[in-house]
Amino acid sequence: MKKIIIIFSVLLYAGLCAGAHELSQLKVEADSAYAREDYEEAQQKYQLVADSIQDASVCYNLGCCYYRLDDMARAVLWFERAYLLNPGDGDIRFNLDMSRSKTIDRITPRHEMFFVSWYRWLTNIMSLQQWAVTCIILFLLALVSLSVFFFSRRYSMRKLGFYLTFVFLFLTILGNVCAFQQRSYLRNRNAAIVVSPAVTVKSTPSDSGNDLFVLHEGTKVNISDNEMKEWCEVKVADGKMGWIQKKDLEVI
Repeated sequence: MKKIIIIFSVLLYAGLCAGAHELSQLKVEADSAYAREDYEEAQQKYQLVADSIQDASVCYNLGCCYYRLDDMARAVLWFERAYLLNPGDGDIRFNLDMSRSKTIDRITPRHEMFFVSWYRWLTNIMSLQQWAVTCIILFLLALVSLSVFFFSRRYSMRKLGFYLTFVFLFLTILGNVCAFQQRSYLRNRNAAIVVSPAVTVKSTPSDSGNDLFVLHEGTKVNISDNEMKEWCEVKVADGKMGWIQKKDLEVI
């Protein structure tokens, strides 16, 4: 039995290594195709990689391919996915804004309280992994400061260590809150992009419902009710709400 487990483990490891190598080779081929401006081939190969792993750089490259192919809806979609994985990347944010500027709908978001905007900005400074590393470093600095407080013979150093301990502990807690929020964004994906050229939003989840307004491809919406099989209730940034068919959306 022990030999069977060992053989199975070796085969599993070999399979994982082969799969990783294949994905790495696909990405290299996609990079090469993009460099020679064969954006269709690059898009196809980046898509294969993106279907297997969640990687911000792959999502970003795929967004660039769709942008070059003048498919702004899916360019926005993949830049949004890249931004979700790495919100602190300036290139991702710039290209996302560029793609949004080429979509049809011009929606003015509802006003937020300043502390909500500040909290959202702070949370999106770094990715989940970067927040995790930052929290570990801050906690270690808190331990060092605590050691200075307990073991230093100089009063001024002990006082400094005491205050720094509280500062680093506060920053550690704040960093964990931001990391938790980032994790929530990744797990509870309730935002989507309209991928159909034009969609009429209905008052009820039925084709017979009243027409409320029209959304065009590339517009971002938040899904507020996803319980039905073919329809979902969405909310636009300006506060308008209605029902739309799921086939017209791609979840970020």
